[in-house]
Parts: sequence; C-alpha cells; structure tokens
Amino acid sequence: MTQSSKIMGSLKVNNPVLTSAKAVKLFSHSACRLPLTNTIYGDYLVKVLVKLKRQPKHSNVYSKLLEDGDSESNSQRTSQDLLNAITKNTEIHPSPEKRSIGPGDSSYQLEQESHISSLNEDKFTPDSINYQVCLDKLMATYLHVLASEQWNASRLKICHRTYLPSAINLIHYLAVHSLGIQELKEELYTIGLLDLDSATCHVLASITACIQLLGNLPPVFIEDGKNTIHTNKNIRDHVTSQDSNYARDITISTMRKMRSRHAKALFGSVQDKKDVHIMVTVGKEVVSNELLLGDLLKAGTDIIRINCAHDDPSIWSEIIRLARHSSQMLEKPCRVLMDLAGPKLRTGSLKSGPCVMKISPKKDAKGDIIFPAQVYLSRSGCCPPAHISPDAVLFVEGDRLFKELEVGMVLGFVDFRGRKRSLKVSEKFSVLSGYGYIAECSRTAYVGCNTTLFIEGKKKKKASTGKIVNVPPVEQFIRLRVGDLLTILRDPSLSGDELGGTGNSGPKIACSSGRLFDSVKPGDPIAFDDGKIWGVIQGASINEVVVSITHASPKGSKLGSEKSINIPKSEMKFEGLTSKDLMDLEFIAANADMVGISFIRDVPDLTVIMQELKKRKLQDLGIVLKIETRGAFEKLPFLLLEAMQYPNPLGVMIARGDLAVECEWHQLASIQEEILSICSAAHVPVIWATQVLESLTKSGIPTRAEITDAANGMRANCIMLNKGKYIVEAVSTLDSMLQKCSTRSLKTLSEPPLFSNF
Repeated sequence: MTQSSKIMGSLKVNNPVLTSAKAVKLFSHSACRLPLTNTIYGDYLVKVLVKLKRQPKHSNVYSKLLEDGDSESNSQRTSQDLLNAITKNTEIHPSPEKRSIGPGDSSYQLEQESHISSLNEDKFTPDSINYQVCLDKLMATYLHVLASEQWNASRLKICHRTYLPSAINLIHYLAVHSLGIQELKEELYTIGLLDLDSATCHVLASITACIQLLGNLPPVFIEDGKNTIHTNKNIRDHVTSQDSNYARDITISTMRKMRSRHAKALFGSVQDKKDVHIMVTVGKEVVSNELLLGDLLKAGTDIIRINCAHDDPSIWSEIIRLARHSSQMLEKPCRVLMDLAGPKLRTGSLKSGPCVMKISPKKDAKGDIIFPAQVYLSRSGCCPPAHISPDAVLFVEGDRLFKELEVGMVLGFVDFRGRKRSLKVSEKFSVLSGYGYIAECSRTAYVGCNTTLFIEGKKKKKASTGKIVNVPPVEQFIRLRVGDLLTILRDPSLSGDELGGTGNSGPKIACSSGRLFDSVKPGDPIAFDDGKIWGVIQGASINEVVVSITHASPKGSKLGSEKSINIPKSEMKFEGLTSKDLMDLEFIAANADMVGISFIRDVPDLTVIMQELKKRKLQDLGIVLKIETRGAFEKLPFLLLEAMQYPNPLGVMIARGDLAVECEWHQLASIQEEILSICSAAHVPVIWATQVLESLTKSGIPTRAEITDAANGMRANCIMLNKGKYIVEAVSTLDSMLQKCSTRSLKTLSEPPLFSNF
C-alpha cells in the first residue's frame, strides 16, 4: 500500500454513498458509501459499473441511499472493492459496436480473455487503447475526486481562505493517488493527453480538461437489456458546463499563480533572472568577518538561516543587524529564517582545547615543501577580502608594526613549541582599517594568543613588535572506530574521567536530555552526526548508555559537541515545544521573517506551536515545517492541513540529514520525491536542504554528484547551503547554475538546427 493510500484512509476518501435510485435496485447491502449529493454522479457511476461489469467473483460491491438519521461514523466503511471495480480489471471492448453484456456467457469470457491477451503483447499503443474505456475510467476518477472533497468538507471548512483552494487541491491529489490507476496513467500519457504525475498543482482542472478532450470522440452506446444508454452524455455535459465561481477558481492558470503567490509571500521575489532562492546557514563567523554577509549577498544569497541550537541572542542580534545593513547598502533583498532548536537530541559540550593555530606549508610525498602556507595579517576584526583564501588568518595588535611593515620584510617569532619561525610578507592590501598583508610561512609553526611578532633586521626589535590576539580554541572531538565502546552520560560530573578522553573504560560524551536515558533499550540502533557514525546500544541505565560502534571511517570518525543523536526505532516521547523554544520564539518574533519548526513528529506538536503564534498575534511570521523525522513524513498532509488553518505564509524544508537517518538511506530518494509532490499539490514552497554542494563549500572543489544534486534541487523554491570556508564561491557557482537553467533565461535557437539544403 502506498503512502497516499494510507493517508487517504484517514482523510475519508474511500467511503462512497450512491444517491441514485438505480443504485438501490442494483445493490442491496451497505458495505461502502460515497457522499455524492448530485444524482448525475450516482447515475453515471452505476452506468460505468454496468458497462465494466466482470466475473461474478468481483461483484460483491454494495451500496444504499444515505437515509435520514444515518450517522457519519456508520458510513465510514472501506470501498476498495468499489474502487477496484471502477479502476482495475475492466473489460476493454475492441470496437464501439452495440452488444449485450453477459458475464455468464462463455463466448463473452473467451472474447475477453482473447482480447486481454492481445493487449499484453502491445499494451499501450494508440491502436490498442480503447478511448471510451479511458474516458469511463477518467470519469470515475473524477467522481472519486469530487467525493473525497465532499467527504472532507468539515476539514476544509476550517482552512483559512488564503489556503482553501490549495487544501482542496491537496485532497484531490491524495484521492487520485490512493487509487490503483497506474494503467490509466500510462494510457493517458501514451496518447499524449495527460500526465497525472505532473499535474499535481491543478488536479481537478487537468482531469476536467482531459475529459473534455476525450468527450469529443464519437459516443459509444451499449445495451443493458431493454434500454440503449448514452454512457457519457450527462456527466460530460456537467463537466463542460461548469461556470460557477468555484470552477473558475480551480483552473490550471489560477492554480499555478496561487503556487507562485504562496512562494512569494514566504521568500519574497526572486532576483537576477532566477526561479529559485538561495539560502545560506550562518553563525558567529560572520560577526568576526563583517564583509562576509555582504559578499554572500553579492554572490546571490537572498535568505540567511540562523540555527537557534547554536550561539546566543547577542550573536543572533549582531548577525541580523549586519544582514539588514548589508541588504540596505547593496540594495539587495535579504530575509531571515531562524530555526527553533526543538526537542532534538545532541551531544554535550566538550572541554575547550588550547587557543593554538597550526600553520603548515604544502608538502609532497617525500616531505619536501612545494608551496609555503599563505597567512593573512591584519588588525583585529579586519578579515581578508573575499577574493583571497589564505590558509590562516592572524589578528595582530601593534600600530607601529603595521606602520613600518612593507612587502619583502620578514617577521620573526618563537612558536608555542619554542622553535624559531618566520613570515615573509609577499602582498599588501588596502582594507577598511588600513592595510592587510599576505605573508608566507615555509616551516610548520604553532601560534597562539600573545605570540610576539617582530621585524627582523631592525636594531630595536621591541619598538616594532605586535602580539597575536583572538586565536580561537581548538575544537575538541572524540575519534571513534568500529568496535569502540562509547559511554553517554546524563550528568558529566558523575564521571571521574574527563569528557572526550578515553580513560580506562573508553571514550565518554554527555547528553543533557533525559529522554535518551528513559526511552532506549539494549539492541536499539543509534546514529551520531547525521549518520556519519552508527552504533548499537549495549546497555542502558538511568545515568548512562553504553554504545558499541558498528560503523565509522577506517581511520576513525570524529564526534564533537552539539552533534545530532538519532535513535530511529525508539518510541521516544518528544515535547512539541521546549522551554528554550518559547524563549527563542520571543526573539524570533521581534527580529526574523520566518521561523523553522524543528523535529515535528505529529499534528499535536504543530498545534501547540501555531497556538503560541496565534496568542502572540504573529500572523505575518512565515512558518517553515522541517521534515526530518519519519512521523513528520508520514503525517505531512495532515501537518499541512493543520497549518493551513492560519494565515501565516507556509513552507516546508526537506531536512535530508536527519530524514535519511530516520527513514534509512535507500529510501531517501523516493521520500524526497513524494514530499515534493505533496507540497506541489498543496501549493506550498519547498526548501532543498542538507549537504548541497558540500565538497565545494568545504574544499573549494565540487563533485559531479553534488552538481547533479543541486540541479535536481531546482525543482524546489529554495536551495540551502551550509557554511564552509568556500561558501562565497559555492553561492556564486549555484547562482550561475540557477540563472543559466532559469525558465526566464532559456532562449530559442536563432536558426533551425538542421540545414535546409543538402
């Protein structure tokens, strides 16, 4: 059973009630119900069943009128048999001649088997497809779509008027995909009339247009004993005569405009002949480099993302201030998305390492230096220009040193190991606070805070000195290999060993969330850092969990602080909104344009959040649902319908990091395809996230696979990049790809590709 079929069972689309008097005569029991109030639909559905009647073993389908006093709960019965009767195993007539239908006639059975056998040889050629049967199947699908809308009227009634047409189309999409109509899809696609898989954002309008085209074919008549029945007149006339406001509101053009309008409400207008926005995750690195945000906007970024799981409000305020200032100065739009941390499990903090930086020249296989390390020297807070990428950046305090420093001079110093080293100045740059310099280091050196630099050759060395400042501490990590036993502690103070160290009992790390220790059990799989490290829980207690590492890189994988922890098969209970989230929400409401809802698992999680937004009167704050759990994926239509009750601009992020871990790697491709389809049906814009152009961002060189992945992400409305050393180059590359592939940039050939004269 497909995901859409499961969803449809809960959305009440497989519960038919035929309101036709003929239905009562034909069927005598009530096994399934279809809430159609128009007798045209009921009459025609009976005629379709008569025309497509099959072997007696398939005839156990029943219906009755919906009588006064019948409760809705009593009408919620399965109708898979009825749907199969309409859409599967139907008789296909080889010619449009009048004939009597007799399922008990042996000649009829032989003719049916012979004809089906002939179809198997060449199943979907235009000559072998019976257009009338296609029309009958399509009309039955049309009826099913309308029935599903009526049956979910109470759910649609509470949707905000902004999203009502989109919610209706989502119901239509799910209704179509709950049916087993693959054969009908292939037939329609083969004859070039309709591709149901691509008509996601305008389902009913596409089906209606296709019915009108097929309805123009010569009519087919059949006999039901005494009367000759025109099989498509009533329903076709009803479809083609739709002139109500509702019919005008669901045209293909209107639906497409609605999808674009929703994307614009959330992200703003796209710039520079692009169809897709570019989002970049930023952190405290942009505070120390004030030019970075401006460079990102120039390269093509128009949305920045801040993860509230990291840093603090003081850092967030400065990032947003710089973003607003850069946007105003460059006259380029920039919106801000802030993700709530949510109830996500993460590793605890490790003890900070020493404030030391290693500077290493490039060496060949023999250890000979082939290229010296490039070091950028400047005053504190003045970062290098965007067009250079040094191996290290050193901030130096010393006004006289910079006044006397020139290209060709050599700076001497003693590194942390007590070894004499030197830097030769090779280039000089003009920057906001004076000048910056590129210096070359030909030998490995370790520098840190208070390392003193002096100009060699000067008689008074102390007069021309400077001290290195603001060297960040070395990020600590645990290196894990297959077979290691990792201990996760609830309270780090309970262990006598230092966190991050191996000690006598193996490596240790903390996790502050009590849910981990209360829910897991031996044998559960566990993943760290978006699935880069996997293990199996060997033992669990109230204060610690012991994990045996089963998957890591051959040389060992690094596990640092604030890395994700996933337990895919655990029945762990999560709270929808943490106390930290509530505090962060106040800041987001005052400073950001959008809020990302992290780690949603079910509708109640979203309900709590939406109520908090309503309480604070935040109707204009954009909402981005991060789909990163199995529960969120399985409940996506329900989450969308819940969010559509409110006027807030709405979007979805495909958070492929956690999603791949939660739903297994081999299912990620199909899952992201289904998310794209469902969101397209709901006219909800999508963010394509996690590891997009990651190699280019980290190392400066992209892989072929990630270029293809970025191109695939153009089907979304926004592509998100994570921070890295070469983030500006990555944004520039992506922006160039988007402009070249934009529908607004495509040009027709100036001359035909074939020569006219041979």
